[in-house]
Amino acid sequence: MNRPYIVCHMMTALDGKITGPYMNTAAIKGPAQEYERTNASYRPQAWLCGRVTTDENFTFYKKPALDENAPTVPQGDYVAVEGAGMYYVSVDASGRIGWESNTLKYEDRPAAHVIEVLTEKASNAYRAFLRRMEISYIVAGKNQLDCKLAAEKLKALFRIETLMLSGGGFVNWSFLQAGVVDELSLVIAPLADGENSTPTLFEQSGFLPKTAPVEFALKSVEKGLGDSVWLRYTVKNK
Repeated sequence: MNRPYIVCHMMTALDGKITGPYMNTAAIKGPAQEYERTNASYRPQAWLCGRVTTDENFTFYKKPALDENAPTVPQGDYVAVEGAGMYYVSVDASGRIGWESNTLKYEDRPAAHVIEVLTEKASNAYRAFLRRMEISYIVAGKNQLDCKLAAEKLKALFRIETLMLSGGGFVNWSFLQAGVVDELSLVIAPLADGENSTPTLFEQSGFLPKTAPVEFALKSVEKGLGDSVWLRYTVKNK
């Protein structure tokens, strides 16, 4: 296979929400531990999130320190670090995330070298910023993300064999619709908060045409800490 084995690995509430008030309860502790345990069981080389997830959890909407007069950078991709033990892949089509380091540390996971996934919309100033920060990037798509091309480049340039796809909902759905998701790994927390303004596991972008439903086949079910449930599915109609 010319791309990584891609597992969409997520934790949700019973109502399918991937974030919201339920995340601030004491009852989330056990399911959160299960989420990390099950993630590690795949022994991945990388995990991927979208721009909003990255900003909300790691970069906190900081603006990038751009030099609009930066010299023109070479066309194509940029590999700052080869052979890292772990990579954090950030989908950032237009180039907006204000990184302050080329390494991300989260929970007990290994420190991860940052890879930005851009489209051709990302400015020269932003690419120059990434090079200055020694942050790797790949270009996948003209105006919209080409998930298949991104996956292929992640394997070819960084030798990523197993990639954990971890949201948000738009990114998850985009990769699923592109036919590059092999497995869904879902930790369900025994909580619901009734919010109607928080994202769900999969969400259709309003900028893309409506797409067909996706069918899954159940692979396994396992009870976990805090009355959580770990469900594993394979994708049937990729």
